[in-house]
Amino acid sequence: MNLVRIFKDPKERQAYRYILGLTLPIVIQNIFNAAVSSADVLMLNSVGQNAISAVSLATQYSNILMSIFLGLGSGVSMLCSQYWGKKDVKTIEKVQGIALRFTFLCALFFAIPSIFFPELMMGLYTNDTTLIPLGASYLRIVGIGHLFWGIAETYFQTLRSVERVKISTCINVFTLLLNIALNAVFIFGLLGAPKLGVQGVALATTISRIVQFIICLVYSHYSNGMKLAFRAVFEKNPILLKDFVRLSLPALANSLIWSVAFSMYTAILGHLSSDVVAANSVVAVVRSFGTVLCYAVSASAGIIIGKDIGAKKMEEAKADSRRAMVLMVVTGLIGGLIIFAITPIALSVASLSETAMRYLKIMLYINCFYIMGTATNGTMINGIFRAGGDSKFGMICDIFDMWVYAVPLGFIAAFVLKLPPMVVYVLLCTDEFVKWPWVFGHYKSGKWLNNITRDFE
Repeated sequence: MNLVRIFKDPKERQAYRYILGLTLPIVIQNIFNAAVSSADVLMLNSVGQNAISAVSLATQYSNILMSIFLGLGSGVSMLCSQYWGKKDVKTIEKVQGIALRFTFLCALFFAIPSIFFPELMMGLYTNDTTLIPLGASYLRIVGIGHLFWGIAETYFQTLRSVERVKISTCINVFTLLLNIALNAVFIFGLLGAPKLGVQGVALATTISRIVQFIICLVYSHYSNGMKLAFRAVFEKNPILLKDFVRLSLPALANSLIWSVAFSMYTAILGHLSSDVVAANSVVAVVRSFGTVLCYAVSASAGIIIGKDIGAKKMEEAKADSRRAMVLMVVTGLIGGLIIFAITPIALSVASLSETAMRYLKIMLYINCFYIMGTATNGTMINGIFRAGGDSKFGMICDIFDMWVYAVPLGFIAAFVLKLPPMVVYVLLCTDEFVKWPWVFGHYKSGKWLNNITRDFE
């Protein structure tokens, strides 16, 4: 697919406009998600480096839970986007009901230890006696919001699958802005509120998630479109449940494998020094801005290709996958440039130790290139392959790439060879590029292209 054809062919221009029309609202939402994380770090600067490090470690559990929601959401997206192509709304509601059961149980699984055993959870990431109580105070509060968060995320995934991306974006943007405002209130003690520091960040997050859930309920009640299908939670459909489990479990395992492995990267760096942890927390925020386009293209491509397949338009699905790959390269390049542009700003704003600042600069420049790997694998594995019902490939790929290659390499480099922290970091960042031969080979095979819908009428 060359650029000349894109600009000259009216059909190609229309196809790209359609993809970008779905992508833009997701980009906006991703930007605000990144803004909340950056606001946390910026505001916690006033509290101190320990506060930044503690919250960075504590939020690893939220990141794992989010990965679970994304894994279950992939099952929703794979099924619902194809049934949307088939215009089978009743089955879409049943899929949502099945997903709500699983998200609630997973959220409960994380909420209980967060509330009752936060010190134990923090101890898995660090042995620093200063960071453990700070992080525990964060976990104890934020655990309350997990249940509300899971339900809202399932609903948003359903809305996106039926191309209602604008409303999910509007709700998310409002609650993210609320989160930023409440951060300021509770961290700095504005409007008569006490200065709560780390606990203030947790309280702002929890309140925002509860408000988000309430808005979802209100929208669902008054909307003529897709509703929160609570009644479908109790409906029995063994065939659809089997389909959901068959598709979601590999996606869920893939998300867990990825997030827990990424969390292990943080644990490896965390046991090297608190300076690396502090630098990595800032890098994570900057990288999140660089990936907004990548993840948005992945999500919109999954919706469009899934809809094509559900409507039995296989050739159009292949054409849309090629268009997604063009955008994949573009967004990877733009993402790298975004990180490069933000780097001097991050270095001027961050209030870290001299050693941490030196690490931060090196890590940011590494991520200017690392993001191309993220863009490529995210679009192909999470977008294109899953749209065709192929969730197993990503799981198998990440098992070998992260747990056979990257995590052992990181442990050996850090604790056996005792290499410098930045050398360890560079080695960990090779994980995305090791996947490429298998990812491109799987795409060319066409094995990912499957219609997974059934006739229930």
